[in-house]
Amino acid sequence: MTTASALIADAVRALSGLPQEGLGEERDSRWRGRRIVRVGAAWHIGVLLLTETHALATAEVLRAADPGRRGYTADSARERAERRALALRGGFDEGDVVHVGWSVIDLDGVDAGGASGPLAMIDAVPSVRWSTAGGWMPLEAYLRERVELLRG
Repeated sequence: MTTASALIADAVRALSGLPQEGLGEERDSRWRGRRIVRVGAAWHIGVLLLTETHALATAEVLRAADPGRRGYTADSARERAERRALALRGGFDEGDVVHVGWSVIDLDGVDAGGASGPLAMIDAVPSVRWSTAGGWMPLEAYLRERVELLRG
């Protein structure tokens, strides 16, 4: 039986040497204020973030940027600009892609027949839910397609 752990390990080997994107965590201190700091890097594979040691579920994706002086027609645009500035303040370079709010996927739990994040064992096949509204698809095909896109 193919396991999610084995499929993820194969994907990580195939991604070796390709550029990664930043993993960030929000921090708040009295001296430095609010900011998003770098805590690692990962390959972004659709709904997954893969590191050398973990599979993570994606959440918020932003690009570090100076918000400048702009007029905003929506509060959501203002909040997004503020989040991009927090990443810049936390040490990311202008334009860096930053993933925030990600969570670790329990691959052992998935391999045992359970579910974690966007992964689950469906009829003994490691599967991924590629969108909140989408259905399940085999993890092997999903990773193959996404890795080929990154390598191409």
